[in-house]
This record gives sequence, C-alpha cells and structure tokens, in this order.
Amino acid sequence: MSRAVMYDTFGGPEVLELREVPEPHAGAGEVRVRVAAVGLNPMDWILASMPEVAQRFGITLPSCFATDFAGTVDEVGEGVSGFAVGDRVYGAATGRAAADLVVVDPAGADTLRHTPAEISDEVAGTLAVAGMTAAAALAAADVTAGDTVLIGGAAGGVGVFAIQLAKLAGARVIGTASEGTFDFLRQFGVDPVTYGPGLVDRVHTLAPEGVGAAADLFGTEVAEAALALGVPAQRISTIAAADPPEGVHATGGINAQPEDLQRITDAIVIGELTVPIAATFPVERIQEAVQLQAGRRVHGKIVITM
Repeated sequence: MSRAVMYDTFGGPEVLELREVPEPHAGAGEVRVRVAAVGLNPMDWILASMPEVAQRFGITLPSCFATDFAGTVDEVGEGVSGFAVGDRVYGAATGRAAADLVVVDPAGADTLRHTPAEISDEVAGTLAVAGMTAAAALAAADVTAGDTVLIGGAAGGVGVFAIQLAKLAGARVIGTASEGTFDFLRQFGVDPVTYGPGLVDRVHTLAPEGVGAAADLFGTEVAEAALALGVPAQRISTIAAADPPEGVHATGGINAQPEDLQRITDAIVIGELTVPIAATFPVERIQEAVQLQAGRRVHGKIVITM
C-alpha cells in the first residue's frame, strides 16, 4: 500500500483526506515516480471544488489531488527510453500528484523532465504548471524587450514566474498586488501598484508614456484596465477568466512551447530566475496548505512534502 490525497465529493479543503491506496505500477510506456514534493496551484483547488471545471479536465470522483510534482523514478515500464530507475525528475500529472507514488506517461498528456542537480525537489516541484502558464501568458501578449507590461496578480504562484520572465525579456514590469507585497515585488525590479478601483489612473501615473502589453493572472480587472489604457486587445492575455473581454487572449500552460520549461529550468540553474517558496507543509497538513493557497495572499509558491 501507499498514500495519496483523495476526495470523494467536490468542496473546499475539508474534503481532502490522506489515505492508504493500492500501490500503482508502471505499465508499458509509463514511468513510476516516488514523489518527494508537490507544488500547489490555484487550479488544484478549483478542480476539487468546481465539478463543471473538473469535468473539462476529465476529473471523476473519487479523485487524487494536485498536478505538479518532483521526485525519483523507481519503476520504468516496457518501451520507455530516456528515463531510468534512480533518475531525479519533475513534471505534471493532472489531479494525481499528491501521492507517494505517481505513474506518468511521458510521451502522452503528462509532463516529465530530468531535474538538474542544482535544483532541489521542493523547487522542481513548483515548475511545470506555473512556469509554463507564465510563459504562455507572456507569449500570448507578445511581450518583448522595451515593452512596459502590466501583470495582474504579480506576487502569486504564476506571477513570480511571469514577472521574472518579462524582466529577462527586457521589459519593464508594473505588477498589481496588495501593499503588503510591494517590498517583495521590488526585489525583482517590479514597479508595484495596488489593484482595485482607480487602477487605470494609478498605472497611468506610473507609466505616462503608456503600457504596451498586459497579462492578467487573476480574473479580468487588469485586462479591462489595459484596454482602458489603450493596449490593443491582441496584446492582452488572461489565464483565469471565465469571460475575458472580447479579443483578449485566454491562454494557459497547455499553450506553452515545450522549450519554455527547459528555458525556465536553465534560468534557475544559472541564477537568472528564483522560485520563492512561501510555505512548506508535510502532506499530513494538506487541508491547511490548500486553505492558505486558496486565500491567494501568499508571496510565491506553496509546497507539500511527501
């Protein structure tokens, strides 16, 4: 037997339970990973609480929980190349990551990459979903050197990747956040601005020359502000909007390029990009960790250790 975080009904953190489950094994074309760390994302608790969203991702009950993971290969199925027992790896397996053992299909819908020696499991376990979502959001907004880009939700789990990737691209970044995160964002060279009523005026004061692109990582407030500031709709992206403004790009990690994740990993190895870990919880405290994640007040990533 092994352990997994499971839920039988859709709901808040209270539906999550750490249970003993039958030990899974790798079949043909599959790899089994002994998980060391799981990075939480807003999508994890959205899938566990909203059946209409879960259905779109093929999630049925009972279900396991979370997507991003890092650990060590401990079983390799027939026909698999490129991975061997003992390899350190990280990746994404939608709705299956928070478990002692996760079986993934590296040639299919799952993501599996080798973890560089310079990166810890805790950091590697945060990369796949958030990193690729940030890359996709910036690509959809066509952020390039010399741009002034407005990023909504700049201090969150996706935001910490987006602001750094935009800076690496040569853009000036204005990021919306609560005032309590301003010093945190300034460490990354971001010009912070509070969200809420009056956002358009505050951004105009910071950038009287104008804003060239925008990525809204939380709802539509920043997308709508960007339109009001004269940003063309085709240079605005959203990742979590049920009804984005007309012409604005709705995107996500699925739209990222395969090389984006390698680019992010390489940037971490050479010190160009850092992953701030806001909090680490043992898996036994999964409900507490998800409650903190769902509050969206953390600066960086939340990690579960198995």
